[in-house]
Amino acid sequence: MVYVDSWDEFVERSTRYVMKYWHCEGKLVLKVTDDRECLKFKTDQAQDAKKMEKLNNILFALMIRGPDADINEVSGKEQAEQQQSKKGRGRRQYCLSCS
Repeated sequence: MVYVDSWDEFVERSTRYVMKYWHCEGKLVLKVTDDRECLKFKTDQAQDAKKMEKLNNILFALMIRGPDADINEVSGKEQAEQQQSKKGRGRRQYCLSCS
């Protein structure tokens, strides 16, 4: 596997991914594949987490709408607004190891 330093290259070459977060170290590692090669992107920057959220939204749009999806209209802001409207539903989950 290869670590990629450029976020744009990382996004361009990804088709599916796995995300791991280590709270103790504050590290986020994304591992993606294009079915030919595995790539990794490692960061400890909060702004990169926002980029990861956008990538997540793009990949979900492609899964739902297929290859004809317009990824330019996908943004994390729309999803955050939808989440706000659903606030208060379901159970709250707590991480015992984090408290």
